[in-house]
Amino acid sequence: MTQTPSSQRLHIGFYGRCNSGKSSLINALTGQQVALVSNVAGTTTDPVNKPMELPDLGAVTLVDTPGLDDNTALGAERMRATRRVMDRTDIAVVLFTDSDDWSVELAVMEELRRREVAVVTVVAGCDQVEDTESIAARVEQTTKIIPVCTSALTGQGLEELRRRLAACRVEEPRLLTEGFCEAGDTVLLVMPQDKQAPKGRLIQPQVQTLRELLDRGCRAMCCTTEDMASALGALAEPPRLIITDSQVFDTVWKMKPEESRLTSFSVLMARYKGDIGEFVEGAKMIGALTEKSRVLIAEACTHAPQNEDIGRVKLPQMLRRKVGEDLTIDVVGGADFPDDLSSYDLIIHCGACMFNRRHVMSRVARAKAAEVPITNYGVAIAALTGILNKIEF
Repeated sequence: MTQTPSSQRLHIGFYGRCNSGKSSLINALTGQQVALVSNVAGTTTDPVNKPMELPDLGAVTLVDTPGLDDNTALGAERMRATRRVMDRTDIAVVLFTDSDDWSVELAVMEELRRREVAVVTVVAGCDQVEDTESIAARVEQTTKIIPVCTSALTGQGLEELRRRLAACRVEEPRLLTEGFCEAGDTVLLVMPQDKQAPKGRLIQPQVQTLRELLDRGCRAMCCTTEDMASALGALAEPPRLIITDSQVFDTVWKMKPEESRLTSFSVLMARYKGDIGEFVEGAKMIGALTEKSRVLIAEACTHAPQNEDIGRVKLPQMLRRKVGEDLTIDVVGGADFPDDLSSYDLIIHCGACMFNRRHVMSRVARAKAAEVPITNYGVAIAALTGILNKIEF
């Protein structure tokens, strides 16, 4: 149940005022004490994530957020964390209470709708409210959505809530290697071993790609960059497709058979998680950069910098060799992403194997709104090495 990576889970965010019943509802849905419950306002100080399986939804992550009306000393920072949760929310559950003022709930719904997030409304704690039907009628009239009346104590409405959540899911069949290969094709994966990956393990994009190729009935062969020549020699005919790490694009390009198509794990992730057309277009900005330009490099994961780190070391080196040593480059990791992007001339995002598609697309949308070109590690490296028009997207 917990083995599915967060990036491949449906993210369901719970939003509401302090003490509106978010934590209790999540505990009731999971049947576990996932979130701390208290009558003290501001008890949920940071988003709490719970991976689980839900009928008809499969692998999901339930996210408990701080109260929307948190007026404590850290309230502003908690609201910033809540907005970051919106970036990755696929389905939102908005809780309403018996109140004459629903301004914060409606503001959140407006923001979620602007992001095209499906919303389910809930009147929670129905076992403690005398006139539940009246509140539900007001919620329906105000939001145009029939709410689910729930009780974490009695279990009322939980099955209906699960059905509503399942109804919100839009199946979006996506394959990493769609259009690149078919069943029976031979695919060569050239995988230089990343020193940042734990010993004895492959990095997630490699694992995910390899599993998909096997599921699709392809013949997958793996090798390191150093063994690529011997791997090709062991094959009766050239592979239909070669997938490699973007960092060795140039090396692999020079060795690949003319008949073989070439792409990278980062490019595949960019297609799968983001907008590859936007990333290819954004890469054209690299040629227009000057030493007065400013570039943002965004990583989905957080880790201590290594000597061979692609985002913090190699990409900056490549960019400065092309543009000049005075080029300004900022690097952010994980959930960190500037609120104001207007000072940047280009954003280069990683393959985002740690993010769900919603999270990546929210960043693409923010870049487009700020009119800042955005591209991807693999696409950027292909442009910097002069083979952008030679690889497959």
